[in-house]
Amino acid sequence: MTAEAELITRFYAAFQRRDWAAMAACYHPEAQFSDPAFTDLRGRAPGAMWRMLLEGATDLAVSFSAVEGAAGRGSANWVAVYPFSQTGRTVTNRIHAQFEFRDGLIWRHRDQFDFWAWSRMALGLPGYLLGWSPLLRNKVRKMAGQRLQRFIDKHPEYR
Repeated sequence: MTAEAELITRFYAAFQRRDWAAMAACYHPEAQFSDPAFTDLRGRAPGAMWRMLLEGATDLAVSFSAVEGAAGRGSANWVAVYPFSQTGRTVTNRIHAQFEFRDGLIWRHRDQFDFWAWSRMALGLPGYLLGWSPLLRNKVRKMAGQRLQRFIDKHPEYR
């Protein structure tokens, strides 16, 4: 197994254990994370996001597969099954992750998933009707960003 694949495996194994500190330790100090909800997190913010999400998770199952890594890049597929906190509806989110590495750590991490599929599971009819629209996507991004900022404000180690 390459060093890149080993780091990806360590990251997702920590995720399965809900070990946000071990996940954060996999990131480079100048890390950048993005996904459809959190579009541009930098530095310590990716670690703060994982901590916030894991501390708030009431029932979460994470699995991962297709880990690949070489020459400073890597990828994996992962699935998160959880109740969406605002509606209680069960979400099965299938995600493709792409990584770039620097100094043996995750430097760039991009998660991609079908936002419309996610919004239908998480929000029901409103997600079905509006999940394709920039209006709902931007609203979810704004709410996620505000929630993360409140979390960071309460935890000075992430500033």
